[in-house]
Amino acid sequence: MKHEMKFVRHQHVSQLFHNKFIVVMGDSIQRSVYKDLVKLLQKDDYLYVTQLKRKGEISFEQDCLVEGGCLSCMNNGTAYREVRQYQSPHHLVRFYFLTNIYSNYMKSIMEDFRHGLKPDLVIVNSCLWDISRYDLKWVDGYKVNLKSFFEELLGILPEESLVLWNLTMPLGSCIRGGFLVPEISHKEAQLRDDVIEANFYSGVLAEAFKVDVLDLHFHFRFFLQHRTRDGIHWNALAHRRISTLLSLHAAEAWGVELPINSLVDSSVGHHLPGLESARSVVRPPINNRLPYPPRDGYINFEVHAPPDRHENAAYHMPYAHHCSLRNDYNGPNPYVMKTRHARYQYMPYTLHRPNPHD
Repeated sequence: MKHEMKFVRHQHVSQLFHNKFIVVMGDSIQRSVYKDLVKLLQKDDYLYVTQLKRKGEISFEQDCLVEGGCLSCMNNGTAYREVRQYQSPHHLVRFYFLTNIYSNYMKSIMEDFRHGLKPDLVIVNSCLWDISRYDLKWVDGYKVNLKSFFEELLGILPEESLVLWNLTMPLGSCIRGGFLVPEISHKEAQLRDDVIEANFYSGVLAEAFKVDVLDLHFHFRFFLQHRTRDGIHWNALAHRRISTLLSLHAAEAWGVELPINSLVDSSVGHHLPGLESARSVVRPPINNRLPYPPRDGYINFEVHAPPDRHENAAYHMPYAHHCSLRNDYNGPNPYVMKTRHARYQYMPYTLHRPNPHD
């Protein structure tokens, strides 16, 4: 059976996340999720291999390194930190590197949310480090940390914020690379099974907290050829597929209809930037009208930025409520995609210009 990848376009994703504050949290795979989203918000090109491999750089596609990375000590330990942020007049995306789903560092991130701008969308996963770096008997500790994380996060965020828990993607039978330090090399053979078990626990717990679940392990079971040689990471096509799944999920949650017939087949580009060639992928002309009109008035993200504990980060403006995003699970496999009731899209940072004739 042939399984084709379909991708969303830059124009539709840019409109979908117009005036949205998005937070991505997790490991190196989640960092690539952040990077692909940042690139997709600006253009239709894929990530280069060097962009996928690099970590802690000062700048990536007009974003900035806020904390950690090359500003601090570059290492493969559990104390490694990296906070990145991309902002434009219409979008704000932030990334936090995690090695543990609930720790003192996570509590400091929660304080950022408690006293600063509340995210409209939180995309999070933390698994591989949690189940391999801290304790041989990881199950009980992982469950406790997940419960504490969901309780505190949902207690801070307004109900209108959408929290999306990504299940960990399939591992290869042979794992190598920077993640697999010598101290945990003996765990290589069992990590694949541990990930499946951890996915089950985190998915069930997320369901109990009514948190959205996107089962990337399920979605990529037929796309293993896009996993890289280290057995952990994935190529640019896979990450564009993840961005597509995230966008479609968010659109459904917010009641926005993305034109499915406008999804681009991965075979459109004869050369993938960073893999075989550095040339940009050729895209067909866009003839479809956007399902929602562009906003003619907005508050610029670059103004009204009060100070933050992170020296280079910028918080922007107060959060404005939009509609509820909570829902119940339906269907035989609740971890693939939730069936939702219609929700209507609001632009929390939109400020319409007053009519001078009123």
